[in-house]
Amino acid sequence: MKALLLSGGSGTRLRPITHTSAKQLVPVANKPVLFYGLEAIAGAGITQVGIIVGDTAEEIREAVGDGSAFGLDVTYIPQAAPLGLAHAVLIAREFLGDDDFVMYLGDNFIVGGITDLVDAFRAERPQAQILLTKVPNPTAFGVAELDAAGQVIGLEEKPSHPKSELALVGVYLFTPAIHEAVRSIEPSWRGELEITHAIQWLIDAGRDVRSTTISGYWKDTGNVTDMLEVNRSVLETLERRIDGTVDDDSEIIGRVRIEPGAKVTGSRIVGPVVVGANTVITDSYVGPFTSISGDCRIEDSEIEYSIVLRDSSVSGVRRVEASLIGRNVEVTPAPRKPAAHRFVLGDHSKVQISS
Repeated sequence: MKALLLSGGSGTRLRPITHTSAKQLVPVANKPVLFYGLEAIAGAGITQVGIIVGDTAEEIREAVGDGSAFGLDVTYIPQAAPLGLAHAVLIAREFLGDDDFVMYLGDNFIVGGITDLVDAFRAERPQAQILLTKVPNPTAFGVAELDAAGQVIGLEEKPSHPKSELALVGVYLFTPAIHEAVRSIEPSWRGELEITHAIQWLIDAGRDVRSTTISGYWKDTGNVTDMLEVNRSVLETLERRIDGTVDDDSEIIGRVRIEPGAKVTGSRIVGPVVVGANTVITDSYVGPFTSISGDCRIEDSEIEYSIVLRDSSVSGVRRVEASLIGRNVEVTPAPRKPAAHRFVLGDHSKVQISS
């Protein structure tokens, strides 16, 4: 069995971060989202992985390499434009061959991995297996309709009037039957080859399409709110470890991980918090659910429920929260303008000014 990991796309919902960085490499608890997917694939016993890459291909290649760090053998598959998930399957035909495969969206996050799902698919081999979860805003996702017996009878992509609350999670399992399906469909109104249309083609052709509704934690990390929520979820599992330097005037409370080379002086850190290597925190407060990457500087500031990327600094800022701060960013107070009153007064005016 192989894996197809999608790491293209422009990440418009995470701009301006994604103007200069791949959305799949934005860190959660100081580890890129993409790496959690690679680890889940390796944990399921899959070793051959094709990564679909687009405009950020070089950055993805630099981060993942040949995959050996994850116990994987990685092949990169260029996609000229983000033309849909079914298009990704289409262009990966040579890599996939006649093997079963799992398709994993690189910006999705699933707690607990996919091992049980892959094992069940290997044992039963339906033509397609999809994951579903209930969401409050199904119009933003692919949506599945089930009959009274729980069988998948219909799929829609981002419907204006969804027939259920069941959204497709970004993990799919297929036999080679999907290749005929992706060749048989036409682009949608969005100009994309939709994987929902390909799966619907399988359903209409009488093929065995099954679903599993998950109750565990899943997030599409495509926007800042969801990224911060995933960061919070991962930090909940953090184990306390202090490998950096903390002076006697500092207070470390709860599950806090301070990586080697980091230095904390005269500060208070309340976990769960992760502080990256060689980061310096001075005379500051770092509150729960905050991830600070390596080589950052936090001085005379307060920050909570936020993600700070590499080589950034927050200095002299009273309060920062629910924020995603990119790489090489400087956050400082605005300069104070001299207080003054400016007048254009006519003759015989009377003006009262409180001092």
